[in-house]
Amino acid sequence: MTEIAYETDLGAMLHCTVEDALESRMLQELEGKIDLLFTSPPFPLTKKKSYGNLEGQNYLDWLSGLAKRFETLLSPTGSMVIEIGNAWEPGAPVMQTWPMRALLGILDSTNLHLCQTFVCHNPARLPGPATWVNVQRIRVKDSYTNIWWMSPSQRPKADNRRVLTEYSPGMKRLLKTQTYNSGTRPSGHQINDTSFLKENEGAIPPNGLNVEEGDPYAVNFLEIANTRSGDNYEKYCKKRGVAVHPARMQAPLAEFFIRFLTEPGDLVFDPFAGSNTTGAEAEKLGRRWIATEPEKDYVIGSVARFKNPRDPVTKANTD
Repeated sequence: MTEIAYETDLGAMLHCTVEDALESRMLQELEGKIDLLFTSPPFPLTKKKSYGNLEGQNYLDWLSGLAKRFETLLSPTGSMVIEIGNAWEPGAPVMQTWPMRALLGILDSTNLHLCQTFVCHNPARLPGPATWVNVQRIRVKDSYTNIWWMSPSQRPKADNRRVLTEYSPGMKRLLKTQTYNSGTRPSGHQINDTSFLKENEGAIPPNGLNVEEGDPYAVNFLEIANTRSGDNYEKYCKKRGVAVHPARMQAPLAEFFIRFLTEPGDLVFDPFAGSNTTGAEAEKLGRRWIATEPEKDYVIGSVARFKNPRDPVTKANTD
């Protein structure tokens, strides 16, 4: 069953599973119209989490099957961006290959192109796996997630000028003095006298992004600290007695890809919305959005991210 939990000026949150949403008339009418599917599905973990996750081959089959359906929703120049974490063998200090196999499974089961891969570093992530990192001290902290950008087109809609970062101090000095060491580099590259003298309003970010909360993609590596205990969302949930989502999407991550891959008025879809960070960032940036989430507590909590949503899930819980 697909139920509209609440709506805003630009979007709607559906209280349902992604499978039910894909069977709904609303999603079927959006086939070929979604400009960006941006999401972080449950990771292929070996230990069950409260927010749900499958294991092993079941996970691969499930995600590949969904990817086929997601592909039909994308516009010809649309994009699908998925964040997936790492997985470790139970009881052993070695990593599993499920995340890599999940990517290959998606590409093998669809006609999507892998446009680029990204790394998202969380400097505040707790050391883990704890046994191998903290106790036996034979591994270092696993602190990044994988992000895959795919599209039915080899040249999907994208513009890196929308996500330029501040120039480094060295680049600012170079632009000011209009001088630098040109010539042949040790790599053999030829750098002429004017290669780096043009003012482009900012630096092009790398695919290892560094995004601190409140300081979007300001440095070189997508580094997003997930240390937001006590934020407005969490306070809202506690006040209403609903569960706080334990693995919330960081706002700068969603903002980066929404800016990079869409324009105002475009349509963004998050099939694993959780606390609906994606919808909230799309709304702020003037993009239309639709999101799905099966857990009622998470849907109720996500209301905190919007001003005056219409028809909230339970009015008693949103006063």
